[in-house]
Amino acid sequence: MRIPLPNLPVRPATRFAPSPTGYLHLGHVSNAVWTWGIARAAAGTVLLRIEDHDRGRCRPEYERAIREDLEWLGLRPDRESRQSDDAAVYREALERLGRTTNRVYGCRCSRADIARLSDLADGEELRYPGTCRDLGIPPQRGGIRVVLGEATVSFDDIRLGPQQQTPARQCGDLLLRDATGNWTYQLAVTVDDARQGITLVIRGEDLLASTGRQILLGKMLGREHPAAFLHHPLIVNEEGAKLSKRDRATGIRELRASGRSPESVLGEAAWRTGLLPDLRPLAVSELAGLFR
Repeated sequence: MRIPLPNLPVRPATRFAPSPTGYLHLGHVSNAVWTWGIARAAAGTVLLRIEDHDRGRCRPEYERAIREDLEWLGLRPDRESRQSDDAAVYREALERLGRTTNRVYGCRCSRADIARLSDLADGEELRYPGTCRDLGIPPQRGGIRVVLGEATVSFDDIRLGPQQQTPARQCGDLLLRDATGNWTYQLAVTVDDARQGITLVIRGEDLLASTGRQILLGKMLGREHPAAFLHHPLIVNEEGAKLSKRDRATGIRELRASGRSPESVLGEAAWRTGLLPDLRPLAVSELAGLFR
């Protein structure tokens, strides 16, 4: 079985982007299988980007473990970067956004404050209602947000097909830097994907909702032609929830310690996301052959 991939960018530049807030698990491996497999099938490249923008939760030992686990699996990136090395880049992007849009403002609301103001249905995303938008709060005294406006973003997901999202109705005004001074995921990845020349973003379906806001923010920052996107199936636990770093039964370090081979782990990740019809070991050299 080979998965057809229409409309791929020519020789795509993609990325594998773990956060060093814990150890890798089988869900990360599934993303790596899709990322390396598609990149190799399309004569593209893979960037290993360590997404350590949250300095309060990231640990050097987790970053070391990520590299060790990738080496054990036989997955070697073509280039590497680390977000904590690039604070000046995000600061410049934020300043430029403030100068060119006049939509950036300080915000003192916590996540708990927003939750108290929200009446969420099951599965609905927490939406910021713009409480601080017109209060003139200096950015130094809290978080920083940007008004996204009411634009609807349309894009074609390579696997899921045509999509439409209105970010302001999903998440409200977007947080760019939190009250502790950490750059947010949404700002950091949008800036990085543009400046690092990423033309294909491959990630799990749980991040589909972020796509429209990242395309819109990228356009506000000057990126007229966004990357292509592919959102792949997730591996879920026995309760049907997405795997987390607390699911130790699927942790790569635990699987290694139990005597599993790299090929058996790659094969399970591929099988559980629909890339193999039957469970079997899978060599790194076979990843490209999963796609056409």
